[in-house]
Amino acid sequence: MPVTEETKKEIVKKFSKLFEKVTPPMVLVSQSEKGMQLIGNKEVPYGSTKKMVPGMFFVSVISAKTMVSFHFFPIYYNEKTFEPLAPNSMKYLKGKTCFNYTKPEQVDEKEIEALLKKGVEVWQKQGYMK
Repeated sequence: MPVTEETKKEIVKKFSKLFEKVTPPMVLVSQSEKGMQLIGNKEVPYGSTKKMVPGMFFVSVISAKTMVSFHFFPIYYNEKTFEPLAPNSMKYLKGKTCFNYTKPEQVDEKEIEALLKKGVEVWQKQGYMK
């Protein structure tokens, strides 16, 4: 059964509320009913050219055609650090940093909140935060 626009909006809304709990220290870059993106609060060098960016990408949620994707970049550095915090959510991890959801009840808010909190700590240790 295809995912309805209403369902996708409900999932995005759940993530938006969770993202607000880490803003600040994270910085809101964009927000709409289709998604939201947060970055670190410190200008940092990025990529092979070490070009300065306003903040290191942290998380985003975006409504796609068939699902809602939650991109959580801190997990890229060490998945093993985050696995114990979100055992139910890990089954939705596709690839290195992307979780895909098709139903609001799949979003375990306590686990996502734990991931975000630990992610902020990781970003501070990496030097991406003031």
